[in-house]
Amino acid sequence: MCGLSGEIRFDGRRPDLAAVERMSDRLADRGPDGHGTWTRGAVAFAHRRLKIIDLSDLGAQPMTDADGDITGVFNGCVYNYRALREELRGLGHRFVSTSDTEVVLKAYREWGTACVEHFHGMFAFALYEHRTGRLVLGRDRLGIKPLYLAPAPDRLRFASSLPALLAAGDVDTSLDPVAVHQYLSWHATVAAPRTVLNGVRKLPPATVRTVEPDGSHRDHRYWQPSYTRRPEYAGMSADEWRDAVLDALRTAVRRRMVADVPVGVLLSGGLDSSLIVALLAEEGQRDLMTFSVGFEAEGGEEGDEFRYSDLVAREFGTDHRRTTVPSARVSAALDDTVAAMSEPMISHDVVAFHLLSEQVSREVKVVQSGQGADEVFAGYHWYPQLAAVAREDEPERYAETYFDRPHADLARVLQPHMLPSQDVSGRFVREHMAHPGAETALDAALRLDTHVMLVDDPVKRVDNMTMAWGLEARVPFLDHELVELAAACPPELKLADGGKGVLKEVGRKLLPREVVDRPKGYFPVPAIRHMAGPVLNRVREALEAPEAKTRGLFQESYVSELLAAPDEHRTKRGANALWQVALLEIWLQTHGIT
Repeated sequence: MCGLSGEIRFDGRRPDLAAVERMSDRLADRGPDGHGTWTRGAVAFAHRRLKIIDLSDLGAQPMTDADGDITGVFNGCVYNYRALREELRGLGHRFVSTSDTEVVLKAYREWGTACVEHFHGMFAFALYEHRTGRLVLGRDRLGIKPLYLAPAPDRLRFASSLPALLAAGDVDTSLDPVAVHQYLSWHATVAAPRTVLNGVRKLPPATVRTVEPDGSHRDHRYWQPSYTRRPEYAGMSADEWRDAVLDALRTAVRRRMVADVPVGVLLSGGLDSSLIVALLAEEGQRDLMTFSVGFEAEGGEEGDEFRYSDLVAREFGTDHRRTTVPSARVSAALDDTVAAMSEPMISHDVVAFHLLSEQVSREVKVVQSGQGADEVFAGYHWYPQLAAVAREDEPERYAETYFDRPHADLARVLQPHMLPSQDVSGRFVREHMAHPGAETALDAALRLDTHVMLVDDPVKRVDNMTMAWGLEARVPFLDHELVELAAACPPELKLADGGKGVLKEVGRKLLPREVVDRPKGYFPVPAIRHMAGPVLNRVREALEAPEAKTRGLFQESYVSELLAAPDEHRTKRGANALWQVALLEIWLQTHGIT
């Protein structure tokens, strides 16, 4: 788990090594254990290392495979690297380290861009072929590891975070109206390849991009599961599906135990993280460290779920740590949290993850986390509504239940120059749902949520906040084989029991009933949800700043209306509308975008 950056030139000039170093400096928090640079011809790489596998200097990056004339930088973890190393040895490859990075280099040498199909894990990488001058960029199937791009006619820069690209300089920071439309429609999600900035894009998940020396490139999307009922599962009973999901989840959790350092768990006390704790205990992991965070109550809303996390910790005998954060600490941490965001994110638990990660990083370097289960196994409240509609009516119903606001409402939110003439977010949903490979309306919704919305909201949130403290977060519910199995699972089994029915049946075999049958919880941060005093002051400061006035992004009348009643205006999804508007401005100002 690390931070990578680099540049390739297309104009015959040498890469700007100083710019690459500035990117690397901005990524230092992601990899506090080592730093390396490498340049040859038209390309330069830099790397910040977090030591998880092969703690020796033999695992340092950038790494060169002398036999294959390949140099690469890698971020993430290939969980099956040991088995792949043995397979590659059998094919004649020699290894000098025990790192998974070297396995990636040898796998590319053996299988080319198809190497990604052999990897179980989360990853982003850049590989340079010395002889051809070709650059290959890759990203894991669910986009767990980020890879941002700043293209230009004469060069391409890339990095593990958007702020790193800004540090390099010479980036078009004008706002992308389509991305802003998505941000305000989809709870701050902006789908790949866009970001809110015109000059920065991101490599889509499950994609390998091959960049030629002249700057031309081609993309290959190497994975997309079918959301249909597959013949090999025909006739399976509900109990057989439960057992199949349990077996796949066991495998996913076991894979993510691979490390040369201890692995802990972020334990909210909900079904998903509690299942991870139970399965790690079943695997015989001793002295398992678990971590929970809670917040001071505000506006009559409780800020912690410790009663559930404590119950799970006692049941499985974990070494449990819990942290309570006062509201004043939330407001004090807000700017640091925004600085850690590669893109603006409004979910109030982003501050929770940032504060929790700070505490956890003092104890361990690796944690498992329960993100993704709600999208993969249909845990959200809107899924039953979607399942009840005809396939052709799905996009409209999805917009009614998922979007923060309809396109028509954005005219009173955005200044005219920032408002697309068409409903670009609605069109994206319609086109995505029209793709073949989804059998029912619910299947189409789950595919969209898992492969688009999940990637650029919860998954990005966890990566950004944990890596800000040099903490690696692994997400077993996004094991690609588990996702494939869930995609084929009959919708009625996922919708049963109020959602995540098949997963709850798994839970009943492993967990206390109180955890499985509890009401669905969230990661509450009341100080943000209810715009507590210091948070409101920061919001007002940002929206009234000269930069905001000059930018002219939002209608002044709308901003005044929100500031007059900061806790009363909610989007259709329940977000605080003032927080959503202000967070974008705070993010832009924090990252020096004028």
